[in-house]
Amino acid sequence: MSLIKRIGFYLIGFSLGLVFLAFFFKEKRTEFCYLPNCRVLKEIRSKELTFTPEIQLLIDNNTITLEDFKILFLEGDIDFSRSNTNAKPCKNYLVNGKIKGNPVEVALKNCANKIVVEKVNTP
Repeated sequence: MSLIKRIGFYLIGFSLGLVFLAFFFKEKRTEFCYLPNCRVLKEIRSKELTFTPEIQLLIDNNTITLEDFKILFLEGDIDFSRSNTNAKPCKNYLVNGKIKGNPVEVALKNCANKIVVEKVNTP
């Protein structure tokens, strides 16, 4: 059997395996978070969101919605260089992203059982 045929059979089997895995993991709604940014955002999404009175006022005025925060915590980027991940009892993070197409920076505290959104800045 020539080398070209071997490579062809390998690629066919490999692609069938990838399709099988895609369907298998799609059913389980499994998410693989290996990088620090993904892990922190996943942890933020899994906890109860609470807001400072300043942020709650923005939500009450419909300037920002809870859906905006959910999208930000799904697609945002953690600025680890400006975050304090060793703070006790709550870690401090800065999340950069976009809300309604505008760039924002959200300061939050990641406590044991809740997330406290403290500030929303537009850089």
